[in-house]
Amino acid sequence: MAIAALTSSSSAITLLNKPFLPNRSSFFSTNSHSTLLRFSASASVRPRFPSAAISTVAPESDINKNETPKIKIEETQVFACPVCYEPLLRKGPSGINLQAIYRSGFKCGQCNKTYSSKDEYLDLTVTADLDDYNEVKPITTELFRSPLVSFLYERGWRQAFKRSGFPGPDEEFRMAEEYFKESEGGILVDVSCGSGLFSRKFAKSGKYSGVIALDYSENMLRQCKEFIKNDDTFDNSTNIAVVRADVSRLPFPSGSVDAVHAGAALHCWPSPTNAIAEICRVLRSGGVFVGTTFLRYSPSTPWIIRPFQSRILQSYNYLMQDEIKDVCTSCGLTDYEDYIQDSFIMFTARKP
Repeated sequence: MAIAALTSSSSAITLLNKPFLPNRSSFFSTNSHSTLLRFSASASVRPRFPSAAISTVAPESDINKNETPKIKIEETQVFACPVCYEPLLRKGPSGINLQAIYRSGFKCGQCNKTYSSKDEYLDLTVTADLDDYNEVKPITTELFRSPLVSFLYERGWRQAFKRSGFPGPDEEFRMAEEYFKESEGGILVDVSCGSGLFSRKFAKSGKYSGVIALDYSENMLRQCKEFIKNDDTFDNSTNIAVVRADVSRLPFPSGSVDAVHAGAALHCWPSPTNAIAEICRVLRSGGVFVGTTFLRYSPSTPWIIRPFQSRILQSYNYLMQDEIKDVCTSCGLTDYEDYIQDSFIMFTARKP
């Protein structure tokens, strides 16, 4: 039924109208950036946030007096161009929240490509704002771009995962937060967030300076925005942004993100190796990656039916425990751990 829904709805999925962008001549008249702060101090001070840079701002007359330089605080940008990975210049109000992102325009100083929010999300894909070209992904990705599947995801679809051993969103969230303790206070990106089930939980926790709900599906992001809009516990100041992006082309500078979460996502990625390599690139040193997915088969699956099950599920990238560990380590992540229950696996690794 889901495939039929995709076929009937795929023709209806088109790019939205071109968004408003600031006048190009005035784009660089101000230096307005995100709410992340960059702390500039002496080289002996280690900044808390990964995007921080070290510089000395003491007056020239004080250099020979062995005085501690003053701390200079300036705002920096968390988003980068998905084409050349240069940090985006921003025109508009600062902040990682829905209202500020919606009212801002972004431009890459390297390739001059511009980006802005549409009605519900900030589009940071390579194909953003194209008139005639709309990239079609494999069926495992296109399925979740369907309006019907996006609508049903939190209305029965995700709950059915319990049959395969998933402990349920609340317990999965609690388990993930245990792994993310060292990343509290930083930026968390929820890749392949779907309708934002976990993005909203991370934002509500108040433990992160910013939460970015990121998915390739336009309709999933519309559902995410709708859930946020109808939740009275969210307001315009809540540090959550809704962003469209490709997991294999993440729109963040290298080493700029504290934590990455991918709930029930890896098996849907066209290339798990490309995606995890990108996640490793954007994580800061010490940053944590936590993911959940379905195993190809559970430890209790009879060996005689395992080959048939693998063949039936070959459209998806269902991996096994050792394969997931191998991909993570080959992409440069370390300290791999996992937890398995039936066909459910939660795994974690960190950037050295």
